[in-house]
Amino acid sequence: MKKLSARRRHPLAALVVLLFALAATGGLYAAFAPADKAQAEVAAQSLDIEEGKKLFAVGCSSCHGLNGQGSSDGPSLVGVGTASVDFQVGTGRMPAQQPGAQVPRKKNIYSQAEIDQLAAFIGSLGPGPVTPKPEQYTSTNPEDISKGGELFRTNCAQCHNFAGQGGALTKGKYAPSLEGVDAKHIYEAMQTGPQNMPSFPDSTMPEEQKKQIVAFVRHTTSEEPNPGGLTLGSLGPVTEGLFGWIFGLGTLIAVAIWVAAHTTKAKKS
Repeated sequence: MKKLSARRRHPLAALVVLLFALAATGGLYAAFAPADKAQAEVAAQSLDIEEGKKLFAVGCSSCHGLNGQGSSDGPSLVGVGTASVDFQVGTGRMPAQQPGAQVPRKKNIYSQAEIDQLAAFIGSLGPGPVTPKPEQYTSTNPEDISKGGELFRTNCAQCHNFAGQGGALTKGKYAPSLEGVDAKHIYEAMQTGPQNMPSFPDSTMPEEQKKQIVAFVRHTTSEEPNPGGLTLGSLGPVTEGLFGWIFGLGTLIAVAIWVAAHTTKAKKS
């Protein structure tokens, strides 16, 4: 009897074995599952790069070279980053229809999936600004509009007009209107500095400030009816004053002539 009782298992032995089994299973999952997920992401990224390279060869290589090294017809794309591709192609500026002082915005010819593939290929050529996520350019704080207005007037109004309506620059260039521009593209323009625009990296303008500027621009250029009436392009007091002088004073002169023509003395003569 003593020998049999010595071989009897402790009541907690089964629980200990079960805990070890669970720990081993969890350890195996932690060891292999993340690796499988990482491998899947790498494979998907590689596929996007390959598909992007094919799209690039057809639509972009004639100017930028087969490997994005640039040519006499287009600059090198090494290091421009995925944000630059998403902006330029997403706004229809690239591929360009023809050379000129400035490439205008037009309807894009690629789907967003194709743009992402092109961006993946260009991004593989060298590090650069990364396409932002929605939380980086989408604001839910009403105070961001007023803060963004102050930042916009300090950094952007000199070219884009204080209401984002755009303005002329030198040698046939211009700052485009920001009306109807997607919030993501406004943010990417600040990241990358397209054409004549300077870039505003996070070291110069933090992410939060760029988000505030986006909030102001989207609010100011919205298509909602303006409570002040006709905006006259929101070009400021000079335009409004000129309108007042030409049409206001002209109307007063016309009324004065009409009154003079209908006086008693005028009728007798």
